[in-house]
Amino acid sequence: MKIPVYPDSRPLTLADKQLLDRIYTDLQPRVSELTFAGLYLFRTAHEYRVTLVADSLVLLGKGYDEAQYFLPPLGGDVEKALAILFKDRLLLYGADESFAGMYLSAGNMITSEERDSFDYLYLREELATLPGNRFHKKKNRISYFTARHNYEVAIYSSQYCRGCLALLESWGLVASREAGRSLSLEVQATSEALNLAGEIGLEGVVIIVDARVAAFALGERLNSETSVCHFEKSDPFMEGVSQLVNREFARLLFTECRFLNREQDLGEAGLRNAKLSYHPVELVKKYRATPSRS
Repeated sequence: MKIPVYPDSRPLTLADKQLLDRIYTDLQPRVSELTFAGLYLFRTAHEYRVTLVADSLVLLGKGYDEAQYFLPPLGGDVEKALAILFKDRLLLYGADESFAGMYLSAGNMITSEERDSFDYLYLREELATLPGNRFHKKKNRISYFTARHNYEVAIYSSQYCRGCLALLESWGLVASREAGRSLSLEVQATSEALNLAGEIGLEGVVIIVDARVAAFALGERLNSETSVCHFEKSDPFMEGVSQLVNREFARLLFTECRFLNREQDLGEAGLRNAKLSYHPVELVKKYRATPSRS
């Protein structure tokens, strides 16, 4: 499907997968959002649209705060694309350190780190084996679970879709007591991920207890040495199952990868503490940039 020239644009579609997969394979991104699946599944939440700016492919989006933004231009004349978009007072989101150093050092823009959006990067082998005393609380919770439940670990396939959707629905009912619109968009994205996993290149693991799905995780390869876990849901009333599905994702999937990206904490204190407790080796910084008002 043809991509319009800016300022025209069109919605991101499934037909764009081949093009974006090829671009991201060449780019080798470190930022978790920069995969076709990551963008496509949140196309409703962020109203993603595609356009060509100075021969660069650009994704336009909208934040949960309704602010219009664009992701780092892909290919073409990146500097010219940035100049055009900044002239229209658009916000750049999702630039990593390399992009920021190359294109955002000029004095005519305001650049800031987005701490709430930093990705948590781990050694995959550590999450798979939980070595040493640093992870003893995680191992204890897994032991608590395994001592009390007969369980099965399976690789995700369509046969588990219905059970995962049932878990997602019950998880959403509990989570909705504390969340708003962004939760419903997350549930929508997760549901679509479960239904389209094979088509959009996601792999996953499932924990089954008494013929019922108790947890699942879905992800994909981000770059040649890093996988990314996009979705992880577990029964909130079953202690230890979240730690188990975390471990099994790292142990069974993308075993050729050295690193595992587990995305951002969105500024949620509980989620931040949980992610830090797994001892990340790096926080992958993300930057936003706006033109200075001169």
